[in-house]
Amino acid sequence: MDADDMPVGRVLTRRDVVRLLALGSAGAVVGCKAGSLNADTAVVAAVGDSSASAAVAAGVPGCVVRPELTVGPYFVDKQLERSDIRIEPTTKAIQEGLPLALTFNVGTVANGQCSPLAGAMVDVWQCDALGVYSGVNDTGVGFNTVGQKFLRGYQVTDANGVARFTTIYPGWYQGRTVHIHFKVRTPATAVLANATDGVYEFTSQLFFDDALSTRVFAAAPYASKGPRGVMNAQDGIYRQAGSQLMLAVADASPGYSATFGLGLDLSNAEMGRADRSGGPGGRGRPGGRPRAPG
Repeated sequence: MDADDMPVGRVLTRRDVVRLLALGSAGAVVGCKAGSLNADTAVVAAVGDSSASAAVAAGVPGCVVRPELTVGPYFVDKQLERSDIRIEPTTKAIQEGLPLALTFNVGTVANGQCSPLAGAMVDVWQCDALGVYSGVNDTGVGFNTVGQKFLRGYQVTDANGVARFTTIYPGWYQGRTVHIHFKVRTPATAVLANATDGVYEFTSQLFFDDALSTRVFAAAPYASKGPRGVMNAQDGIYRQAGSQLMLAVADASPGYSATFGLGLDLSNAEMGRADRSGGPGGRGRPGGRPRAPG
């Protein structure tokens, strides 16, 4: 199979970065330094060879642009609230794979400032060690996991804008590099009430260093799938984001840990509108496989 989805959104130019941080007007997501949403202490890391120095020279707060990416075909909105998404609720079995403690620091960007965003729903979904997603019937790849819910779930950010998950290092499947999907919707109370008006939605993906993935996949249970065929540079969706959505993974033996900071420009209604459901790709952009049933 080819790539499971097509990219949407865009990587901003240096001018866009400065404009967003100075005026809070560009349609993008902005990530703040892991563990902190304090604009005075975060380190600037923007797009382009000279972006960081240019942003500093402009006196903008320390935030980094993150592009939005497509929702893909495997999102299933089951509203399963839990921190440990490794467990399959029907059997209580824990998915095999190296543990990954994944923390999101979620904030808002307004008037050139980053501040924590409490009460936002953060959804995470990913494949297992052998490239299989729960809750879908994919006749092309050859799996039917309808009714299962492993490696899916959401958390609501606390007063500090933090949401924590326990998962596994994801495997791979044909046509894609290694990744984890995530979606942020706010306010969570409106989402849980099945409201559509007034809900801001942002969807993207997290990526992993190729060398680290190679080491992980050399051991069980990943190794039984054989060598993967697509590295980051060969993945069209990764190329839309570059290193801006790369997780900084730390050793936390016997597994890993990572923290990802992001802030939302809630004033941008176009960027924050809901993903189109039931059609190809995401955000209404053509191309890519239709979503799997469920």
